[in-house]
Amino acid sequence: MKRILLTVSLGQLGSELAAALRRRYGTDNVVITDIRDDVNRELVESGPFHLLDCRNSTELAELVRKHRTDTIYHLAALLSATAETDPQHAWDINMNGLVSVLEVARETECAVFTPSSIGAFGPNTPKDYTPQDTIQRPTSMYGVTKVAGELLCDYYFKRYGVDTRGVRYPGIISNVTPPGGGTTDYAVDIYYAAVRTHSYICFLDGGTYLDMIYMPDAIKAAIDVMEANPDRLRHRNAFNVSAMSFCPEDLAAYIRRYIPDFEISYEIDPVRQAIANSWPNSLEDYAARVEWGWEPDYDLDAMTREMLRVLTERADRGALV
Repeated sequence: MKRILLTVSLGQLGSELAAALRRRYGTDNVVITDIRDDVNRELVESGPFHLLDCRNSTELAELVRKHRTDTIYHLAALLSATAETDPQHAWDINMNGLVSVLEVARETECAVFTPSSIGAFGPNTPKDYTPQDTIQRPTSMYGVTKVAGELLCDYYFKRYGVDTRGVRYPGIISNVTPPGGGTTDYAVDIYYAAVRTHSYICFLDGGTYLDMIYMPDAIKAAIDVMEANPDRLRHRNAFNVSAMSFCPEDLAAYIRRYIPDFEISYEIDPVRQAIANSWPNSLEDYAARVEWGWEPDYDLDAMTREMLRVLTERADRGALV
């Protein structure tokens, strides 16, 4: 049975991944950590939890040894739009946190999952069906840290034998946890607005295509790649994973199948639009499918049906915040 530690477990991805890992491996075998404990008290109190700044390698190593951890899921990062407001802080969090985790993993012989992102690509990358191996020259600090992180994980595997693995996530859409400052956040916000007011003001241009994934598939990818047979992994880190590609106008059209009077308008955020314009329209994920059997469960219509159903039920209970 795996014994797992997560960093930044109370964020959008971390909170749902933590719950899924505890269901799969047992609550006591999954230690969650974060720099705060005043959100998601139910998760904090549901099993082993520790306050931790993952940049503190001494404290991290103590926790790993105390709980006999064999796998670290490292999720700490400032996301794309937030990172642009303070690039130096983003570098500190995204890179120094990863170096700390990799050093502890090297010393304690832990495996490490670290997510990368479509932000690791840039304006010179092929836009459609972006290959697994291609040019990566991002123009945002978030993207720079993700490329550096991919290379660093590869280095620790080749130099020290650390079992590093990861995926390049597209935009992640969740009906549980609010987004945390990403360029693809509109694709979450729009569903909440559709249920509340039947209208939405979008911060990206209506024709901006981006790759997306529904949270259950994002969690599935994180677990599956870590359970994969290592002998089959030629890439190991930063596998492209894809589920769907759409633009705001496409998404609005799918919402109208269920909320016919839904309306969308636009107030473009130039920072997030510039970031989105530098990212791929869609990813080619052949390597993930061949090397560890990746296959998503949700397309745009299935996701839209479930998002609207869950949020409508929550609104009917007066619990939609």
